[in-house]
Amino acid sequence: MAGLSSSLCVLSLLCVLPLCLCDQSYGGKLNPGFYAHSCPQAGEIVRSVVAQAVARETRMAASLMRLHFHDCFVQGCDGSLLLDSSGRIVSEKSSNPNSKSARGFEVVDQIKAQLEKQCPGTVSCADILTLAARDSSVLTGGPSWMVPLGRRDSRSASLSGSNNNIPAPNNTFQTILSKFNRQGLDVTDLVALSGSHTIGFSRCTSFRQRLYNQSGNGRPDMTLEQSFAANLRQRCPRSGGDQILSVLDKVSPAKFDNSYFKNLMENMGLLNSDQVLFSSNDKSRDLVKKYAEDQGEFFEQFAESMIKMGNISPLTGSSGEIRKNCRKINS
Repeated sequence: MAGLSSSLCVLSLLCVLPLCLCDQSYGGKLNPGFYAHSCPQAGEIVRSVVAQAVARETRMAASLMRLHFHDCFVQGCDGSLLLDSSGRIVSEKSSNPNSKSARGFEVVDQIKAQLEKQCPGTVSCADILTLAARDSSVLTGGPSWMVPLGRRDSRSASLSGSNNNIPAPNNTFQTILSKFNRQGLDVTDLVALSGSHTIGFSRCTSFRQRLYNQSGNGRPDMTLEQSFAANLRQRCPRSGGDQILSVLDKVSPAKFDNSYFKNLMENMGLLNSDQVLFSSNDKSRDLVKKYAEDQGEFFEQFAESMIKMGNISPLTGSSGEIRKNCRKINS
């Protein structure tokens, strides 16, 4: 895995690499230089804490990316996922997509604590999630990009939004695409962002249906490559063992690359929501093939789609607040 020094080397080239989209017009009030004067150390503080966390546990990179995704699909990228239940707030952490699986909150806490020491009341929790997602990509060998900043934090959460807006592992292709479209994202964004499953793990409960009862008829998903399925059954029993983990990318689970798409072409996507990108739609299938053949194309689109996702309904100006503690609203 690349260490912090190599990640700093990559990030120092931000305005040289075309991938980073440095000349892009970000629109709205978000700007990569938002903290240039108010907290110039912000990017380095986030990067340093994330690097330490990923060095301790490679899986944390995928966990932090997932937090950003699950945050942005509910009320926009506003840090609502980070709120604990308190008073009128019912936490999104207890939703079906997040319960017993969302993780990395302690890393966010650590970043926030350091930022509050350096620049009190300045950097939002929503921006922390966005920066941490980018740094997680870089630290595992993936692309970098300029992160538009200036989001503010919500003073509310939406448990129902979390349950309804985030795609589920067993959703159909059309249901998943509809949930992306609802956020202003298209099929290209769907396929590119799904490529983040080139790192990380998934729980047995998220793919058990494919192994034993895909369509409710007591039969497995026959699109799943049979030897791969047999190996998964050894790890994931028909009942029990919900929290047992399997890698999302069987080839290089700790490296951000394009092997995820190659796996889909061999019918070795772990989740149904992965495999349907290749099996259920012509346009998404063509994109899977494109990214499997050209990692550079995937990296470039992934960076562009991450910026696009990070721009979903941000709170700016006087809306929301800058939380002092990411787990609770300011009193």
